[in-house]
Amino acid sequence: MKEQISIEKVCMIAGKIMLVSGAETHRVEDTMNRIAMANGIANPQSYATPTGINFSVDIATTTNSLRIIKRSTDLHKIAEVNDVSRNISAGKITLSEAFHKLQVIDREHATYPAWIQILTAALASGCFMMMFGGTWFDFLPTAIAGALGFIAMLVFDRLIEIRFLAEFFGAFVIGASAFLFVSLGFGKLMDMIIIGAVMPLVPGLPITNATRELMSGHFISGISKGVEALLTAFAIGAGVAIIFAFV
Repeated sequence: MKEQISIEKVCMIAGKIMLVSGAETHRVEDTMNRIAMANGIANPQSYATPTGINFSVDIATTTNSLRIIKRSTDLHKIAEVNDVSRNISAGKITLSEAFHKLQVIDREHATYPAWIQILTAALASGCFMMMFGGTWFDFLPTAIAGALGFIAMLVFDRLIEIRFLAEFFGAFVIGASAFLFVSLGFGKLMDMIIIGAVMPLVPGLPITNATRELMSGHFISGISKGVEALLTAFAIGAGVAIIFAFV
């Protein structure tokens, strides 16, 4: 006997994937509402914050809630959920098919393995350093410092599961690496090496999302994401500052 898939299940799993993957809360709510209205729900009620989702098929009806503990950035998953949502609205797939597609998307791991992320962080670090006025002599030490800092962030994120501390230790490793490279004559401009190497850790997406949330009237989400970005920036700055305090 086939399991009866409810519209609530489909909307909740779609919202969960998008929110966990770093989507703005107003985009999450809009996607859930569109899926519901495409299946005959006239007045869907969705409410999302960075740490949770609420959804009901009408006012004064049973509310479905889901707590979001950990978030990341995976724009590929957001695009895949949007594709499923469009197919539902166009009548190309059934509710059951959509639910199973979303389950597959939810189970997918990171789009890129850790070594590709580390290599990309290294190249980005060197390129940012050049963009900010550095020299080719510092390209390699900046790339190495950026890679080491990113590795440190990934390792500490798995060990302690507190993102701000992971970014703090990542920035600390970058500052220590830059100081060591300059001391050994492997690099010249320590400030340029540090500026380039910390760029992969900078919370660019949270800052952008916070601004978009505020502009769309989602003040709670906008302020919370802005504070999150501010704390991340503080953690990065503190990690580098400790090196300068002892040298």
